[in-house]
Amino acid sequence: MQDAYRTVARQGVHEIEINRSRFLCALAPAATEREAQDFIARVRREHADATHNCSAYVIGADASVQRASDDGEPGGTAGVPMLQMLLRRDVRYAVAVVTRYYGGVKLGAGGLIRAYGGAVGEALDVLGTVTRRRFRLATVTVDHQRAGKVQNDLRATGREVRGVRYAEAVTIEIGLPDAEVEAFRGWLADATAGTAVLELGGEAYGTV
Repeated sequence: MQDAYRTVARQGVHEIEINRSRFLCALAPAATEREAQDFIARVRREHADATHNCSAYVIGADASVQRASDDGEPGGTAGVPMLQMLLRRDVRYAVAVVTRYYGGVKLGAGGLIRAYGGAVGEALDVLGTVTRRRFRLATVTVDHQRAGKVQNDLRATGREVRGVRYAEAVTIEIGLPDAEVEAFRGWLADATAGTAVLELGGEAYGTV
C-alpha cells in the first residue's frame, strides 16, 4: 500500500485556445472507476455539441487502473497524452475530460498531443493538488475527567481528531502515521497515567 498519493485539490474547469480551437479541461477527484466514468458522462452531456470530449483517469494510489479515450481524434493524440500528464505529475484518483470545439485550423498529430496534454497540465496548475498520506485509524478510550485535556493536547500537537463518542467513557477517533504509533502509545500512557486504552484499526488516507 502506498504511503502517500497526490490528487486534484478540487473540481474545476480551465480553458485554453490554440489556433482558434477551444480546449476546456474539466478535472475532478474520483474515488472509484465508476465515479470517473460518471464524471465523463456528465461532461459529455454538458458539451454534447462539442467536436470531441476526450478523457483519461487514474484510479488507485499505485495507479492500478488507467484509462484513456481519444473520442474520435487520431489514435494516441488526445487521451494518451492526457493520461501521461496525470502520471507525470504523480496524480492519482483523478479524472480529466478535455472538450474541444474545433476552430477551423488543423493542428496535426504533434499539435494535438501538445494541446491535450498541455490542457491537463495547465488545469492541474490552476486547480492545484493535495497530498494524502496513509494513516492508521485508532481509538483512544479515556475517562470523562481526562477526556477534555487529551482532546486539547491532540489538537495542539496537530493530531486529526476524526470523531468523539460519549458513553460511560469517552472514545476519541484519530489517525496516526504507522511510524508514530509506538511513540504515541508512550505519550498517551504518560498523559493519562496509564488509564487510557489505545486500539488500532484499519488504514485510510488523509490530507496533509
